[in-house]
Amino acid sequence: MAEEENDESVLEEVHAQLQQLQQAIEEIEFRLMLGQPEDRLGAILTINAGAGGTESCDWAEILMRMYLRYTEKHHMKTQLIEYTAGEEAGCKSVTFSIEGEYAYGYLKGESGVHRLVRISPFDANKRRHTSFASVYVSPQVDETIEIEIKKDDLRIDTYRAGGKGGQNVQKNDTAVRITHLPTNIVVQCQSERSQHQNKSLAMKVLKSRIYELELEKQRAEQQAVEANKKKIEWGSQIRSYVLHPYKMVKDHRTDFEMGNADAVLDGELDGFIHSYLLGKPLSD
Repeated sequence: MAEEENDESVLEEVHAQLQQLQQAIEEIEFRLMLGQPEDRLGAILTINAGAGGTESCDWAEILMRMYLRYTEKHHMKTQLIEYTAGEEAGCKSVTFSIEGEYAYGYLKGESGVHRLVRISPFDANKRRHTSFASVYVSPQVDETIEIEIKKDDLRIDTYRAGGKGGQNVQKNDTAVRITHLPTNIVVQCQSERSQHQNKSLAMKVLKSRIYELELEKQRAEQQAVEANKKKIEWGSQIRSYVLHPYKMVKDHRTDFEMGNADAVLDGELDGFIHSYLLGKPLSD
């Protein structure tokens, strides 16, 4: 009708609505890939710097910023749980929670080792360095999931929260470290002002880790179904971020790659996440 009446404004409106419908259908198809009960949950994301001192600590901080930018773009809420600063720059480890619809489902494929190749800003001779950091994502347990933890299985230590000096340094032992003896899982929290709040947050992370451990056992039993996806562990490098001599980010599980490395480090992760969850390689 718009073509018969030569009404370009209506044509533009129809095209815009068609594009919205296509995006909605693609989103529904993608959501069908998130069929596991835990996919709908929030996430706990931890980053640990690998060997390499300042280089790796700086890389861990860059990854933290990347994921925080991703969550911001997708309107997810984050809360810092633990942050251990590097001796000169960056961080040795950081843990934060992510609240949002299907947060764990979207981010679960980020677990593994991330490799950075660049000219080091800390090297006076401007040599190329390779740095590693590990990312671990676990589902955030909600009230519908019961995780039984015996008090006798816990060792709880308190210590003074670190800081960079000034008024932010805690004078009391408010930070909490909890060790789950049967699994040797260690979690810690120092972001809150009171020991009670830090203990509550640390228990939340511990339940998340134990739940993820049980899920890993179930996945191992269904290894045939997951045979096309590489096992996630410290020794498995899932993605490389090359900033020199060329710029390229490549996922080694799906072969998806992007030449705009700066955009990836600024939180543009949708292509990598979609290609992993769909279980097939895509191109930029």
